[in-house]
Amino acid sequence: MCGIVGIISHKPVAGEIYDSLVHLQHRGQDAAGIMTYNKRMHKQKGLGYVRDIFNEDNMSLLTGNIGIGHTRYPTHGGFSHGEIQPFWTEIPYGVGLAHNGNLVNYQELAMEIQEKEKRYLNTQSDTEVLLHLFTNSLGKQRPPASPDEFFEHICEAAQAVFKRASGSFSVVAMIVGKGLVAFRDPHGIRPLVKGVRQNRDGTTDYIFSSETTMFYALNYEKARDVQPGEVIFVSDTGKAYSRILKDAEFTPCIFEYVYFSRPDTIMNDVSVYRARLRMGQNLALQWQKQHPGVLPDIVIPSPATANTAALSLAHELGVRYSEGLYKNPFIARTFIMPGQRERQKSVRYKLVPQELEIRGKKVMIVDDSIVRGNTSREIVKMVRDFGAREVYFVSACPPVRFPCFYGVDMPTKSELIAANKTLEEIRQFMNVDILLYQEIDGLVEAVTRKGQHHIDRPCLACLDGWYVTGDVDQEKMETIETQRINDRNGR
Repeated sequence: MCGIVGIISHKPVAGEIYDSLVHLQHRGQDAAGIMTYNKRMHKQKGLGYVRDIFNEDNMSLLTGNIGIGHTRYPTHGGFSHGEIQPFWTEIPYGVGLAHNGNLVNYQELAMEIQEKEKRYLNTQSDTEVLLHLFTNSLGKQRPPASPDEFFEHICEAAQAVFKRASGSFSVVAMIVGKGLVAFRDPHGIRPLVKGVRQNRDGTTDYIFSSETTMFYALNYEKARDVQPGEVIFVSDTGKAYSRILKDAEFTPCIFEYVYFSRPDTIMNDVSVYRARLRMGQNLALQWQKQHPGVLPDIVIPSPATANTAALSLAHELGVRYSEGLYKNPFIARTFIMPGQRERQKSVRYKLVPQELEIRGKKVMIVDDSIVRGNTSREIVKMVRDFGAREVYFVSACPPVRFPCFYGVDMPTKSELIAANKTLEEIRQFMNVDILLYQEIDGLVEAVTRKGQHHIDRPCLACLDGWYVTGDVDQEKMETIETQRINDRNGR
């Protein structure tokens, strides 16, 4: 999971791209990069948080009214400086590109590009493969006579990507002397939103981003989501073009609503905050059905993603909501840390139980999900250490039983507790009195109940094992899992 942003404006964009990446920091804390264009390409990138990478000196070098940015949470490729996006190539025109998602056929495409097309790939990143597919097709077109004709060339290049790439990909790209491009995979698995800003002189600025979180701060208004299979081009003269190139079942990732996205985001015309409120409502109904007459004394969230669901669950049960776990805001999100040792180490640094809220009480802990189970187990231990009489644990997400190959770091079944243990075994492992997972139907209903979203069905691959691209079999799964393990080990 990553965060991407592209802006084409009538004023310098570097500062706004920086601000956008700060708003997208929750989507990737491993690395970040910014690329702008003003007579030539300018780029700055580094490992770590956005605030630690960019400063007054290097930001001053990022001149130009068009640019793209990226915050990285690696699910594919290595962890070196060379893997940091945006990527760029000088042929044709000069193209910079940033990508959120994951290609399930990366290895086949990389082999084909290197062995059959005799091209050199400098990284292990699937973003470089996407860049090659796009620019290779674009470079075969005749010189365009107008922006209208160039848009036709862009459509052909995006179509080449849609034809050969399988998986999830939301893309922003800038082309020297031409403009800004955005496109989204035909299933719309990863998000991408378009915003506009009307200037006093009648001109229009455009932003494309993974989320709407920065729109208000930068005075943009949400225009709409980039549609699945759609390509949008904004020329350097400010004219906007769009076309849907491929129609497929619309299956956006449901984990965006469970965990990744900020609650103030409107994604696929669904409020993430309201979706999480409904998750809590449905959990309460499920609890009352399965455990009638059993009520906790307090409901506390595992902060902060679960706060919204816990708030509505407590309201439905008629139980006091309490922030019984204080979160240190300066510790990174544990789920997206690169290793289990780092995740476990950070839990006690990040969360501190409030004894007066816990001691002697029946405590219900609400979390957004249980993936590996170790963080949840550590939270339960802390609550018990601070004197809880009984501990119930409920998850707003159903059991995660399958790896995700569309951009979420769930790489091997061996790491997923629900893929290897029964419900009772998980309860014992976590040392809780009652364990409750949201049902799949309840989660889907919570996300799709409201909004003009046109979602055919959310992508539930990590929950039910159905991979929408249709090309993930056991052999493919083992191949990708091996590659992911090798990436982690630096091989």
